[in-house]
Amino acid sequence: MAGMLNAAVRWTAAVLGLLLALVPAVHAEADTTTGLGNAVCPDAELLGPKLITDICWSCLFPLRIAGAPIGSGPVPSGASTQALCACPDPAGLPSPGVVIGMWERARIVELVRVPGCLPALNGARLDLGAWRTLGTPGQATYDGSDKAFYNYHYYAFPLLVMLDLFFPDRCNVDHLTDFDLLYLSELDPTCDNDELAFFTNPEAAFVANPVAQAACLVDAASATRVQKPLDELFLCAGAWDGLYPFTGRVPTLNGRPSEMSLAGARVLAALHRRGLARQTVGDDALCEAPFALMLPKTQYRLSQFYPRPEANSNHVIGESELRWGLGRNVPGIGEDHLYLIWRWHDCCLTWL
Repeated sequence: MAGMLNAAVRWTAAVLGLLLALVPAVHAEADTTTGLGNAVCPDAELLGPKLITDICWSCLFPLRIAGAPIGSGPVPSGASTQALCACPDPAGLPSPGVVIGMWERARIVELVRVPGCLPALNGARLDLGAWRTLGTPGQATYDGSDKAFYNYHYYAFPLLVMLDLFFPDRCNVDHLTDFDLLYLSELDPTCDNDELAFFTNPEAAFVANPVAQAACLVDAASATRVQKPLDELFLCAGAWDGLYPFTGRVPTLNGRPSEMSLAGARVLAALHRRGLARQTVGDDALCEAPFALMLPKTQYRLSQFYPRPEANSNHVIGESELRWGLGRNVPGIGEDHLYLIWRWHDCCLTWL
């Protein structure tokens, strides 16, 4: 009996030793299959000298005070033309003021292939996914591979507030004062599933036809020729393609700058549709930022920061990349992208 017991103990010890020897190999194989262990997350160098050198400071203008412009530049067609205004004070009484309007750098959208990769935060990595959620640049072959997929992250970037420039507290409708991460697509199940995303924006069924898509030609012409996208054509992103569906999957039949700008516009459209982004342009936005469930395209302009910055200009939603995107794609090392989101802001600056 004792011999049988000793043999059982030796056999058990041998099995345990074999299993312990296999554990590192199992973990190594798991790291290989996920593809995330050695995946590269680039540093966009946002928090450094490029914050000064690679941002279009002249794009802040014009600054309009009581209808009088300071500096030159484009103004959205829906911007307020009033000089004087009044907003209720904490007691509910009207407080008079003047209307100010400007372009503010309000948000950042980064588009990445590796889930949890944060180029805006010096290339930091969060454990937010596996190989199933890896992005792909796609291929332009008109089959299942003619779609690119990117994860996206949405940041608050109230640069004027952080630098205390031109921006009174009364006009900070978001009440955001710091650089902060607001949204992670890896936590959103609709980001990589077109069918699931349909239930958050069912109007996509109405615009999914050739006639509706043909109307986007008008939006493309307006955005490219006069830099005035048409808010009435809410289904369109001009020369980039249709704005639907609101997912991280975009067609790859245009150049990479157009594809990434389209992905950024879809981020803004999805957040507006869910009430997470507000209207800041026009007379209705002077005292508060109302909901705008359809993307107000004229309210926004975009400028690429990484990999090739638009340091002297920005572009409207739907503007052809032939006007702004040449030379802004870096194959291989520049497959992830970071865009600064400019937002026109009309505000009633009250005296009390």
